[in-house]
Order: sequence, then C-alpha cells, then structure tokens
Amino acid sequence: MSRVICKFILSSSIPATHLRFAPLCTAASRSSRMAAQPSSSSSSSSSPSSPSPSAAIDFLTLCHSLKATKRAGWVKRGVQEPESIADHMYRMGLMALIASDNPSVNREKCIKMAIVHDIAEAIVGDITPSDGVPKEEKSRREQEALQKMCELLGGGERAQEIKELWMEYEENSSMEAKVVKDFDKVEMILQALEYETEQGKDLEEFFESTAGKFQTDLGKAWALEIASRRKKH
Repeated sequence: MSRVICKFILSSSIPATHLRFAPLCTAASRSSRMAAQPSSSSSSSSSPSSPSPSAAIDFLTLCHSLKATKRAGWVKRGVQEPESIADHMYRMGLMALIASDNPSVNREKCIKMAIVHDIAEAIVGDITPSDGVPKEEKSRREQEALQKMCELLGGGERAQEIKELWMEYEENSSMEAKVVKDFDKVEMILQALEYETEQGKDLEEFFESTAGKFQTDLGKAWALEIASRRKKH
C-alpha cells in the first residue's frame, strides 16, 4: 500500500510546495525501526526536567488557590462575583494566543508568561497598592513564594522555566514581558468595562491607573478600542 501511495504522490500534478506531505509514504517502512526504539514519553518520564507525579499534583493542588482567590481590586469595590486570579491569567493567555504576529515577539513565550506572571499569588494572595505594602516588600514576598513553589515542583527544568519567565516579566526585561504587561492592563480595563456594563459600577479609577502606561502598539490599540466602547456605553 505504501508503494502505491508513493507512486501516486510522485506522479501526480500536486504543486511542489505540497510535497512536504510525501514523508507519509515512508511511515510504514519506518514503523519497524520505531518499534525497536524507546518512545520519547517513556524515556522522558524519568527525566530530571519532568516533575514526579507526586510533585506535579502537589504543585497543581497549591495552584487551586489561584482559582479560588478573587481579585482584590474588584472585591474592595463591591463587585458581585468578581473574577479570580486564574480567570485573569487565562484571558491574558488567550490575548497572547490571538495577538497578531510580530517578528520581534515570541508568541509562545508570551502565552507561557501570561500563565505564570501572577503564580506567586497562590501563596501571598493578590496584594494591591491600597494594601500599603511597599513595592520592594511585595517583590520579596512573591519571590520567596515562587521559590517555594519551584521547590515543591521538584526543581529541574520545568521549575526553572517558570522562575525565569516570572522574573523576566517582573523586570520588564524583554519585548515579551512588555507585551504581557500590556495584556495585564488591557485585561483589567476590559474587565472593568464589563463590570460597569453588567453591574452599573463606576470603575473610572481603573482606567485612569493605566492611562499612558501602555508600552506596545498592540496594547495601545486594544486599550483604545476598549475606551471607544466605553464611551458608547
């Protein structure tokens, strides 16, 4: 059967650019060799980069608090059924997923960064400026929490990746960090608009707190779109 498929592919009028699918004809011939080789999943199960099942579940159980903890800013302003920290991070991940391509930005990295940028709040909670905690102290608490989470995960490459992504975001040290920081603000004002529309709240302060602070053209464009919808509302 594989020889017939190969003959059809090579003799048909399929454009040359589509010939990348031709390796299908060799799948059968490779199957015996692949069967003799250990699968990547089995070989990676003991890799130091992968957390043990126990460490993974412990880590994920701790992260449950991100789903259970409501964003403090909305709670303090009497918003009904406010979003959780995890809700916020999830929509930021979607923002990174649908954002237009930019050759200077690694979109996959942005998605990962969005998922982990508030991860330390699983331990320290959502500390806001109104809590009166100095910026340096907030950073110290979060770094300490992040270290504990990485240790809980068992160290290794996965934990290191989370730590590096988190630090890069905190230090605003890359284009990806700048994009995700803009997503953080965009998600907040979009959520503010939704609460204003759904619950009749006046959340002007959230819009004022982000004014002039967007670092990327994408962030500015999305923020302007949200502002235009708010005016119509």
